[in-house]
Amino acid sequence: MNTILICDDDKDIVSALDIYLSSEGFSTLKAYDGLECLRLAESNPVDLILLDVMMPGLDGIRTTAKLRESCNVPIILLTAKSEDADKVLGLNIGADDYITKPFNPIEVIARVKSQLRRYTSLGGKGSSQSGDPTLLTNGGIALDDGAKSVTVDGEPVSLTPLEYNILLLLMKNQGRVFSTSQIYELVWNDPSLGSENTVAVHIRHLREKIEIDPANPRYIKVVWGLGYKMEKV
Repeated sequence: MNTILICDDDKDIVSALDIYLSSEGFSTLKAYDGLECLRLAESNPVDLILLDVMMPGLDGIRTTAKLRESCNVPIILLTAKSEDADKVLGLNIGADDYITKPFNPIEVIARVKSQLRRYTSLGGKGSSQSGDPTLLTNGGIALDDGAKSVTVDGEPVSLTPLEYNILLLLMKNQGRVFSTSQIYELVWNDPSLGSENTVAVHIRHLREKIEIDPANPRYIKVVWGLGYKMEKV
């Protein structure tokens, strides 16, 4: 049974999400501020976090940043329509997706299940580790798809599930150009409506982890007007 950590300072929203998720067979943990979320995530096995952006004290953006120091489980932000800047910032520091309030219960469940499928397929809790490891290399990057690990110049790099999947796609197809729509559809497994900014944010964050100079990338190149590719080094 997957465990979902719900964090929102609005207790009615937490209660509603608890009902939705419990009806689908999920176990839940409930927090009402960022500090409580961090404590629960540290002391309990958690498979996904639903995290409100606007909370008093430690808000969702800073909570996401703290979580990403030691935790790679999927994080879905809960945002208001007016919080576009926070959506981008949240994605940039490691959130995997966002849901805009007021939300549809069907959308919440669909997005949770989509992120959990991606997390387990990339070596998260409960996924299969069977099969021979597949090592992909390019320059100083080594991606072991059996161990679900990445090193750059021999140093381990911690990637979120989405960052890993983007890198895996590009490493498997070195030299091939993918549009942002193609990347979104292949990595997110969703239609690519309005996906350009989301893909750009995740690639920017990935570059910050694997490139010596992210502003002048050696590996992940932009092909202007077409998309992105992994440059063979």
